[in-house]
Parts: sequence; structure tokens; C-alpha cells
Amino acid sequence: MDPLSHSVTRAGKPIQLQPREFRLLEFLLRHAGQVVTRTMLFGDVWDYHIDPQTNVIETPMFSKLRRKIDFGFDPPLLHTIRGAGYKLATHA
Repeated sequence: MDPLSHSVTRAGKPIQLQPREFRLLEFLLRHAGQVVTRTMLFGDVWDYHIDPQTNVIETPMFSKLRRKIDFGFDPPLLHTIRGAGYKLATHA
């Protein structure tokens, strides 16, 4: 990820992200290897302060991001940690 040019590549292939997807991936990269909670995501990526038990907002976004950064690549990087949040693997 290059924040200055707002570009993302994986295995040398460019990945086109929408602005919110870019913010989400940037946040996950800053916390790579750590479990990121819904509360952390809502506050930093969405600028919302709502019930952290809901997944209405981030579920579609994670599905899109997962398709873009993991589909066709091995190993997958984005993991759902049931009951806790999400985790971006530290290996590519």
C-alpha cells in the first residue's frame, strides 16, 4: 500500500479500492497481526460511535475488501475472528 499515491498492489498486481475500502485496509495494515474490534473500526474508519455488536455496516465492506485482496491470491490475508473482530495476517 502506498498512501501517497493511494495505490495498492498484491503480488505485483494493482488492486482498485474505493476510498472507504482504502481507509479500512490502511487501518488493518497499521494493526497487522492484531485483532481489530468493531468498536475500533467504527470509531476510526467509519467515524461512528454505535453498538459494537451490530455488523450491518462493516459486513458488506469486508466482503468487498476480501474479494479484492484475497481472491486469486494465496494465502488469504483477511480473517474473521468470531466474537472478536478481524485480523490481517502479517505474511503475504
